Amino acid sequence: MTLLTFELPDGSTRDVDVVQVLNAGYAGRSQDDVAAHVAELAELGVPAPTTTPALYPISPYLAQQTERVAVQHGRTSGEAEWALVVAQDGELLLTAACDHTDRELEVHGVAWSKNASPDVLARRAWRLSDVEGRLDDLTLRAWVTVKGEESLIQDGSLAELLTPSYWADVLRERGELLPGTVLISGTIPMAEGVDQFGEAWRVELSDPSTGDTITLAYAVTPLPVPIG
Repeated sequence: MTLLTFELPDGSTRDVDVVQVLNAGYAGRSQDDVAAHVAELAELGVPAPTTTPALYPISPYLAQQTERVAVQHGRTSGEAEWALVVAQDGELLLTAACDHTDRELEVHGVAWSKNASPDVLARRAWRLSDVEGRLDDLTLRAWVTVKGEESLIQDGSLAELLTPSYWADVLRERGELLPGTVLISGTIPMAEGVDQFGEAWRVELSDPSTGDTITLAYAVTPLPVPIG
């Protein structure tokens, strides 16, 4: 199993043995906007989900705290998200995440594309109970670096997404809110005109009321050319 370690604001740490990873998709709080997004993706050849919001099981080893993501080609990109993590004692944690996705595979199957690269998680987390009363005020931003130049590509708030409590209830009803569960939220829109296929990604989850920010960053590196 993958072992993740999160530092909390009080300096304590939580070790999490990952047993399942779930990626939410089409998880905007406005499902009218989601329907419009599904239509846009369909024009690009991405198959529509059978239901929204969607939930895609991901191989547990793909939840990683890493500074490097190796990819097979140049058409992969991140997605700024929050992650709900169930600690070993059942406590719910909230952290920043970046779902690195293979855009070439996405046109063949969203679940396939999600399993092609890691879900990168930050090394710090908040107790969900400490921030739940102001979730909609939390901000989520991402930057992509292309040819050495970093650009803001995503800028929004958690008010745009279904809440951690919504997903916790879904998992609880399914009997899947288990210690070692990692659920990634789904993402917010990307800015038009910004190249998403870069050599590095950086994500920030910020709490304006305290000034605290959880960050992650990683480089995107090509795998060697295959032999044979």
